[in-house]
Amino acid sequence: MRLCRSGTTTTAYRKRRWLPFPCSHYTTNTMDTTRIKTGFHPNTSRSNFQLKDLVANGQLAQAHQLFDQMRHRNTHSFYTLISAYVNSGNLARARALFDDMPVRTEVSWTILIGGYSKHNQPVGAFKLYAEMCRWGTPPDDVTFTTLFSCCNETLMTKTITQVHSHVIKLGFNYTLKVCNSLLDAYCKTDTLELANQVFTEMLTRDSVTFNAMITGYSNKGLNNQAINLFIEMQNSGVIPSEYTFAAVICATMGLNDVPLGLQFHTLVIKSNFIWNIFVSNSFLDFYSKHDSIDNAKQLFDEMTLLDCVSYNVIITGFAWAGRLKESLNLFHELQLTSFDRKQFPFATMLSLAANETNLKMGRQIHAQILVTEANSDIQVSNALVDMYARCNKFEEANVIFSSLLNKNSVPWTAIISAYVQKGFYNEALDIFKQMRESHVYGDQATFASTLRASSNLTSLSLGKQLHSCMITSGCISNVFCGSSLLDMYAKCGHIKDAIQVFDEMPLRNIVSWNTMLTAYAQIGDGEATIQTFNKLVNSGVKPDSVSFLEVLTGCSHSGLVDEGLSYFKSMTQIVVKREHYASIVDLLCRCGRFHEAEKIMDEMPFDPDEIMLTSVLRACRIYKNQDFAKRMADALFNMEVLRDAGAYITMSSIYAEAGQWEDVSKVKREMKNRGVKKLPAYSWVEVNHEVHVFSANDRIHPRIGEIWEKIDVLGRKMEEEGYKADTSVIVQNVNEDVKLESLKYHSERLAIAFALISTPEGSRIVVMKNLRACVDCHSAIKVISKIVGRDIVVRDSSRFHHFKDGCCSCGDYW
Repeated sequence: MRLCRSGTTTTAYRKRRWLPFPCSHYTTNTMDTTRIKTGFHPNTSRSNFQLKDLVANGQLAQAHQLFDQMRHRNTHSFYTLISAYVNSGNLARARALFDDMPVRTEVSWTILIGGYSKHNQPVGAFKLYAEMCRWGTPPDDVTFTTLFSCCNETLMTKTITQVHSHVIKLGFNYTLKVCNSLLDAYCKTDTLELANQVFTEMLTRDSVTFNAMITGYSNKGLNNQAINLFIEMQNSGVIPSEYTFAAVICATMGLNDVPLGLQFHTLVIKSNFIWNIFVSNSFLDFYSKHDSIDNAKQLFDEMTLLDCVSYNVIITGFAWAGRLKESLNLFHELQLTSFDRKQFPFATMLSLAANETNLKMGRQIHAQILVTEANSDIQVSNALVDMYARCNKFEEANVIFSSLLNKNSVPWTAIISAYVQKGFYNEALDIFKQMRESHVYGDQATFASTLRASSNLTSLSLGKQLHSCMITSGCISNVFCGSSLLDMYAKCGHIKDAIQVFDEMPLRNIVSWNTMLTAYAQIGDGEATIQTFNKLVNSGVKPDSVSFLEVLTGCSHSGLVDEGLSYFKSMTQIVVKREHYASIVDLLCRCGRFHEAEKIMDEMPFDPDEIMLTSVLRACRIYKNQDFAKRMADALFNMEVLRDAGAYITMSSIYAEAGQWEDVSKVKREMKNRGVKKLPAYSWVEVNHEVHVFSANDRIHPRIGEIWEKIDVLGRKMEEEGYKADTSVIVQNVNEDVKLESLKYHSERLAIAFALISTPEGSRIVVMKNLRACVDCHSAIKVISKIVGRDIVVRDSSRFHHFKDGCCSCGDYW
């Protein structure tokens, strides 16, 4: 007689016995089944009873001591203690006992294989099976089902197919539970072709068979096939289980088909499975992920049985929906339950704290995590890193990050993303470099965040390296990675590369389209912006508020007033925000239509902000509209907070161009009294994979002598081309010679001169500037592009300017 690994007899291991007396008499009879197992040896029987009791009470050390003292051990003694060590996770002691067994049966091998399976060591389980075969011990059906149960994506398909051949050879390919386990193993190792072959060849199928195959299709993204298989299951008369409905709902989520989900909900109610908590939780997850959080809450309130998973799903659903108050209230309600606190949605709550930069809340959650020892969960630890980093507590974030034993890409990405969000781009890139040196390869989120850093630093060389890494890692097809890559090329002034990335994207979402719209709008190509917007509408993707903002910006940068007004009036299904009003006001003012702009400003539901009024001031300067400028300036200067001195500088320029130097002095005094300081202008250019930064009148660059000499040479050639400096941009009451000398050494001109002496003839030059370029520099760079015969791209705080052959892409409309 043989035993299963739990130590109890099963029909798979025992022969049927007919007893000469009724069962009731047998249960009270002195006959002892354990004595039968132990060969009727009374001492061994008693010791095995004691051994079992010690193990059941968790007294493993005492159990092992008793085992060592036993004079007559049998296989049951070994089974009991090996199983105890397996359950405790001490596989080394279990293996040592196994090696001491005088006789190893298929049961003992299966118990140990089950230990490796239970503790997620599939490679060890399959190695043990190979050893079992070498010893000549034939496996049985329990051995195969136990072995296949531990399969995951880390296993090679070849390993499973070899065992599959053993299944066929030993005749177990007609045993339902073995076939189910084999099919499930192929699905878990992402080998659906072989799984489907097993499924097709099976003579009998049950709900477990269909569940495994439906789940396999769903996990692979073959959601239509999963739904069709469920229909086949219904037609074949196999009764679905709760796991069937959970798998089908997962496939429905993949299809993003809410009506189909509602149909399945109806079917589940009719099948009386809705009261099953496993199924109900699946529907909670479905509704919360499809913008139906109110439906999810209704189901949650109607559920007769709730568990910690129910609360986790609904709390996370409200958090995703941006309804933070409801999420917090449910979390407080959860804390009053008796559920295992270690399973609370701490990662979700930490994400809420991170999004709100609520350090106090984050620390309170952290305290609960420490009390419950939930920090052993990798998701919780990653969320802690993210929360502290996004709350500007990088020291605490790095302490937690350093304590992580097995760092995958998630905590690395959390740190990188936090640095990027706070504007610490160089630090983010340094961490990305450390991650690669640690042989951790990023995922889609990692590349998207790192590309943002390179975009803001306008480091094209780094961006191209990341592009190469994305191709080799297989992330290039990801829609978010593609959008970030598009944005990088656009911000680095390489619009052709950005267009190519966009055209090659296998899938586009609203982020992709908006990024392309932004790229065209920033280079001032209004026609391309409008064409892309129309393609977006025709593609079936619904434009959002960002889409409309970018098409308005494109129209504003190109002087397309009628088109811009038409799009603005068409925003009936979109909430019109302050940014949209600012864009349409800017569009009208750029064309000198101040009366219409003022009318819109009076009618809009917001007070004009600093950005809007500053853009109006710039237009007033172009059109010499001093009266309107004074009214706008008064509104600006009366604001409690101003970002920078831009409004004061523009108003000073308006007065300076009119020769009203007393008013210039008055504006400067007000600016000084208020403590508003002018931001220093600086420009930077990347040469030989290194970024060089220049300020106005720079004297510290190692090659500054050569740079100044190049500027002087260019100056003489520019005069020959008819260039005359526009000194009206200088708001200081000094003589013309001083003004001329000051203009020569503006930061963008220094950056261009350095690039000219440091790069090959004919190569493109891309310069970035933190402030808006002045009118004179714009005119000067046009002439320089003609003299040197190069394309020069300058991105200032407003937009891109592509200079070529003495012309600018903006058409002098900026």
